[in-house]
Amino acid sequence: MKATVAKTAGFCFGVQRALDIVYEKIGEGKAPIFTYGPIIHNSHVVAELKEKGVRVIGSREELDRLEKGTVIIRSHGVSRDVYESLDREGIDRVNATCPFVARIHRIVEKASAEGRHILIAGNRDHPEVQGIMGWCGNSCTVVQNTSDLQEIKAASGTKFTLVAQTTFNYSEFKELVEFSKKLGYDVSVANTICDATQKRQEEARSISQLVDAMIVIGDMHSSNTQKLYEICKQFCKRTYLIETLDDLKPVNFQSPGRIGITAGASTPKKIIEEVQNYVRNEF
Repeated sequence: MKATVAKTAGFCFGVQRALDIVYEKIGEGKAPIFTYGPIIHNSHVVAELKEKGVRVIGSREELDRLEKGTVIIRSHGVSRDVYESLDREGIDRVNATCPFVARIHRIVEKASAEGRHILIAGNRDHPEVQGIMGWCGNSCTVVQNTSDLQEIKAASGTKFTLVAQTTFNYSEFKELVEFSKKLGYDVSVANTICDATQKRQEEARSISQLVDAMIVIGDMHSSNTQKLYEICKQFCKRTYLIETLDDLKPVNFQSPGRIGITAGASTPKKIIEEVQNYVRNEF
């Protein structure tokens, strides 16, 4: 079996950094340790951390009831008022926000202070986007496509700043940039899609055009994994999205010939290797 594994598959810098921070605090014995939301979008990693005593805070109400402990801010970042709330309550906090996400917070905070309307290319329901919105003041709009841009009702003379969720599809972001210009918007563009995401998407696009079947590994709640699946599916109809090897075993590949493998930024190396070894040994 010819199996091509993407060089960019697996943990990105921001994910590895966040996990290093959590394990550092575990090593220091700073119990109880909490993360505000899952530290990364991978249920298997979160389950392993739970076994080590790390608990996930699932809501703002739960966070507000906290009286002691160390709260680690998830890699996706949070809104400014979460920091302020923790500081008011005197709760020890550790910031594991991905530096690329933190950069977006600074950009939109500054632009908002200048009176600009913030456009965020991304998924409104994703925690990263919700966190970004929390640094925008009262003037922001989340857009996913050109139709969303066209529906914006803004006062004449409004100045916009366009940013993107770090895992947004780069090709779709370019479309938004070009369309905003066609609409005549006065828009300042900050391409905030992280470099690792762009390279991962480009490699997935390249591999999926050369293989007979494509495997994308990652948590079903992972935005960047979903984007990889969508990209690969465009060029390889036989694309499969799985979380672990167990999801792959029932698949009937029907002598696929060449198989490509990529994985989201929150996928542990161990899971990628299990899938890789299975493909090479079973077919």
